[in-house]
Amino acid sequence: MSSIPVSENNFAPKAEKRPFYHELHGERREDPYAWLRADNWQEVMRQPDKLSPDIRDYLEQENGYCKAVMADQEHLQEVLFEELKGRIKEDDSSVPSPDGQWLYYLRYEEGAQHPIFCRKPSSGSGDEVILLDGNKEAEGKDFFQIASCSHSPDHRYVAYSVDEKGSEYYSLKIRDLSTGDELDDLIENTSGYVVWAADNRTLFYTVLDENHRPSKVFRHMLGDDEELDVQVYEETDPGFFVGIGKSESGRFIQILAHDHQTSEVHLIASDQPATPPKVVSVRQEGLEYEVTDHGERLLVLTSADGAVDFKICETAIDKPARDNWKDLVPHQPGVLILTQILFKDHMTRLERVEGLPRIVITRISDGQEHSISFDEQAYSLGMSAGYEFDTTSLRFTYSSLSTPAQVYDYDMESRERVLRKEDEIPSGHNPDEYEVRRLMAPSHDGALVPISLLYRKDIPLDGKAPLLLYGYGSYGNAIPAGFMRNSYSLVDRGFVYAIAHIRGGTDKGYGWYLDGKMEKKKNTFIDFIAAAEHLISEGYTSKGQIAAHGGSAGGMLMGVVSNMRPDLFKAIVADVPFVDVLTTMCDATLPLTPPEWPEWGNPIAGKEAYDYIKSYSPVDNVSIQAYPNMLITAGLTDPRVTYWEPAKWVAKLRDLKIDTNHLIFKTNMSAGHGGASGRFERLKEVALMDAFLVKVFGL
Repeated sequence: MSSIPVSENNFAPKAEKRPFYHELHGERREDPYAWLRADNWQEVMRQPDKLSPDIRDYLEQENGYCKAVMADQEHLQEVLFEELKGRIKEDDSSVPSPDGQWLYYLRYEEGAQHPIFCRKPSSGSGDEVILLDGNKEAEGKDFFQIASCSHSPDHRYVAYSVDEKGSEYYSLKIRDLSTGDELDDLIENTSGYVVWAADNRTLFYTVLDENHRPSKVFRHMLGDDEELDVQVYEETDPGFFVGIGKSESGRFIQILAHDHQTSEVHLIASDQPATPPKVVSVRQEGLEYEVTDHGERLLVLTSADGAVDFKICETAIDKPARDNWKDLVPHQPGVLILTQILFKDHMTRLERVEGLPRIVITRISDGQEHSISFDEQAYSLGMSAGYEFDTTSLRFTYSSLSTPAQVYDYDMESRERVLRKEDEIPSGHNPDEYEVRRLMAPSHDGALVPISLLYRKDIPLDGKAPLLLYGYGSYGNAIPAGFMRNSYSLVDRGFVYAIAHIRGGTDKGYGWYLDGKMEKKKNTFIDFIAAAEHLISEGYTSKGQIAAHGGSAGGMLMGVVSNMRPDLFKAIVADVPFVDVLTTMCDATLPLTPPEWPEWGNPIAGKEAYDYIKSYSPVDNVSIQAYPNMLITAGLTDPRVTYWEPAKWVAKLRDLKIDTNHLIFKTNMSAGHGGASGRFERLKEVALMDAFLVKVFGL
């Protein structure tokens, strides 16, 4: 592994060690950097200036060190930023979605950071109406993000949610579109989403508890003070999160309570919003389901009866419990049903088979079924319900690693597809200059791990090329092989770009997820290492010529593989990494801990889970050895991966590593899990990563 000495003028910060111990299951575990966890972290989420001065000082020292180490790349960062920005059509807009007399869409203006939500008459004649201008709302704010913008069924009002700290505490506001005036209605500390009832006066929203978990659903009437809002549902299990939605027909408001393996749905008739919610089927541990309605029946997407890859059942609306469910689309092992969307005359479902998605359409009247086909080796596919139920038009989006996103409207009867939009790359893009391939890497137990590859056709595949390997592998999240415009700055500089579709995701079905969680979590990490070794053996790169990249739970992956096989990698980039796994899973007050126990195990309840998590938790396994060059990021107001996790990891790495490779740590002091707000500000963080890799690889 090559090393790049750091200048004496850029001497790295050294975090103070303070005696602190965790005691559990008869074990005393030292945690000398525990002081980096602010005792008032809930307050800091809302008011970042309340952070303790000693913690702030350390984070600012690290930020200063990052800036100093990267000082010789400042010009390159500017060049990269302009490259990244040049691939974004600045005056872009989405394909309008019809809803009765209006077409709804969002657009961006040249140079603007935030979207503008708009509508125009579907007749084609009439002026554009601006519902919400994110740029005006964001003026004077360090951070600004819009979570949702939802119009009422009669098109008079729009309810929208904004976050001004990055902490994911959203303020819900309502605007009268007939006058353009803001109503006095203001609801704080929501989770960002809102659903309108059919009466155009009632809306439902979720609120966050003191531990930042969405746990309650409230009903609000326009014009009422927040104190008058009625609580319609409360989740008492701290391991469950609560969400809300509306069925495609608009007939039901849905309340969904879930963890990572169990769910429960409650329904409220949209035209009778004051009625209490009714449960569809009482939760059973390990049983997942979601519903939608069609006529007098419910269609249930579920894992019931051992349907590991899910099946679709039907039942009468007035007899919704599980005992009455009858198979409509039977379970097929290896064919994962991801989602279903119902229309008046058609049922659609998005499936994944051997890592590739497909759309299947069923005519409800006679059960005739067909699928939409595609040609490339690896691609991404998504579909959306839109606003209208009585339509034969399905909107879907297609892309591949070399093909920018294409939006189609597909007639489910005639089977004709109409290209409505293809993402433009203003700076230029020729898909024919790139190669997209798909490989299968054998893992330790014989499982074949899919790898999606992108590289320039003029790059010699002689084993000398630098390679960026991306991975995630948790929560059942599959990584689509879709167009990633931000990858091209490195690809055009000679990098091979690869995605390892490792266990812990559902890339090869739900069983692929089950084989990468709980007591099988280490499969995730070994799969990633197997992918790296396979790419070396196939001549795409060589040992020590790989940069590994992952964020959040993918950042945990980065921490584990850097401990296990640092020799494979020249560089590690870990964005907001979940790396203090054992300590966090032992702290039930943190926002995500109880809901995460079905994913990782509960180390509080059992010594076996404690020992297993401890055996891979990145912070707990940092050792005296050489590590790759590392770039690590955090967000001060991040409620998902709290800033102190990467901070503690960096402090321990600095103390124990024996190399002279770069270790730089940057905390965004005015943002959370998603990094900087605004479509361009985020690119500065990507430019930092790219410049770091260019520096490390000496390109």
